[in-house]
Amino acid sequence: MDEKVGFPVLRKPAKTLNARMVQAVAAPGKYFDGHGLYLRVDKTGCKYWVQRIVIQGKRREIGLGSLDFVSLANARIAAYENRKLARSGGDPLGERRQAKAVMTFEEAAREVHRINLPTWKNPKHGDQFINTLATYAFPTMGKVKAPDVTTADVLAVLQPIWLTKAETARRVKQRIGTVMKWCIAKGWRKDNPVDAVDQGLPKQNKKTEHRKSLPYTEVADCLHTVEGTNAGLSTKLCFEFLVLTCVRSNEAREALWSEIDMKAKVWEIPAERMKMDRPHRIPLSRRAMKVLERAQGLDADLVFPGTKKGKPLSDATLLKLIRENGYDVDIHGFRTSFRTWAQERTTFPREVPEAALAHLSGDETERAYARSDLFEKRRKMMEAWAGYLAEKRDNVVRIG
Repeated sequence: MDEKVGFPVLRKPAKTLNARMVQAVAAPGKYFDGHGLYLRVDKTGCKYWVQRIVIQGKRREIGLGSLDFVSLANARIAAYENRKLARSGGDPLGERRQAKAVMTFEEAAREVHRINLPTWKNPKHGDQFINTLATYAFPTMGKVKAPDVTTADVLAVLQPIWLTKAETARRVKQRIGTVMKWCIAKGWRKDNPVDAVDQGLPKQNKKTEHRKSLPYTEVADCLHTVEGTNAGLSTKLCFEFLVLTCVRSNEAREALWSEIDMKAKVWEIPAERMKMDRPHRIPLSRRAMKVLERAQGLDADLVFPGTKKGKPLSDATLLKLIRENGYDVDIHGFRTSFRTWAQERTTFPREVPEAALAHLSGDETERAYARSDLFEKRRKMMEAWAGYLAEKRDNVVRIG
């Protein structure tokens, strides 16, 4: 073979094998070739290529595969490359072990999911991460070795859903990128194939779909309707408490008695349960306190327990509660209802309702100096919100 065209020149030792001989030999034993290569024939007649080689001062044997799959010519090339690497101080066995350790994309994705699972605040987010990849990415590129994933592979996953399921496609893209970044950190690759994928995708129509909300003038009627349903007491109380405190669904559903100071009328949600990773103090109105008093005794730990002992209510439970009673809105939309009420019906400065919603107000410099959470002003505002809902509810007139 000629080194000028990229193949090594293999010197033939005195005792060299030939293709006809290796096919014909049947007697058990070892039949040597050059560069430590030999053909081993066992008692059953099976034939294997083995190389005896010195690696970093130690004599080792490397299996090169069965004669059924590796020809004499290919075995000689592999033996030459191994010896060349060993003579330069490398470790052919180590490289083979490393190559075997490299995961497929699916294996890497499941490992990234396992590592990050404890960091997700909501197990649902972890499930969504792996489930979307299992649905859209694994069938196409799951078995591809992580270093071999290309932009074309990512495109093959995204193109069928890029326009028809735009939001899902963007999330799949982001999650593939997360897995690839982990593979880069492992040293399995130097680039992220997701970085160039936009060049092969059409422009999406990114219309922002806001969560459906109820006009603030109709929130009291919704509360009145829910109160009259046959839903469980925990469900109805949780919904009213959520509306009165303007928190997110999971923050209300997972509320613990240990977070609530009944004497001071304060609910403090720890940072790990908040979207912004900051603790959030909530002043409790008189009506919110009444809700809590009714909830006492439902569970020792959870304020609003679900049907399964020790488990909170599900998000679907609250959504079903209002949807089945004719309100085609989202649970999160009641925060919008409150925010609109504060804007249109009160004179509280903008930063007060924003603080009530646990939003960050102002730019970074402004926030650095504004250390107050406006708690006392918020207490007045939350009492006004509860009073507004009570007044509207008292004036509800049902027809028919």
